[in-house]
Amino acid sequence: METTLYWPFLIYVGSAIGVIAGMLGVSYILGQRHMERETGEPFESGILQTGNARLRLSIQFYLVGMLFVIFDLEVVFIFAWAIAIREVGWSGYIGVLIFIAILIVGLVYEYKSGSLDFGKKQLQKIKAGKL
Repeated sequence: METTLYWPFLIYVGSAIGVIAGMLGVSYILGQRHMERETGEPFESGILQTGNARLRLSIQFYLVGMLFVIFDLEVVFIFAWAIAIREVGWSGYIGVLIFIAILIVGLVYEYKSGSLDFGKKQLQKIKAGKL
């Protein structure tokens, strides 16, 4: 095992630790030390806090988030196909048509099951505990 391969990594780790220690040390030496009432208050873009940050969100929020991530990831696959369209030819075109057809079937299923419904009926189902 050669130790000459490890010295760049050790220099990198040492310099990273040195930068971190330097930033913490300089901020400790030059930083302000005061404790007013507002020092411990959370500050968000100049807007004062109005309530608790621990809100209970509807299951619809998480469902829409998951659906967004799923469909966003599928756009990446379609984009990769679009870049390689000349290399994959007609077989790639037929493959992406099948892929998009499956996506459309999934979207229709989600619509029919009420996953994308935010109307009063859906809210009543949530409140009644049926969803």
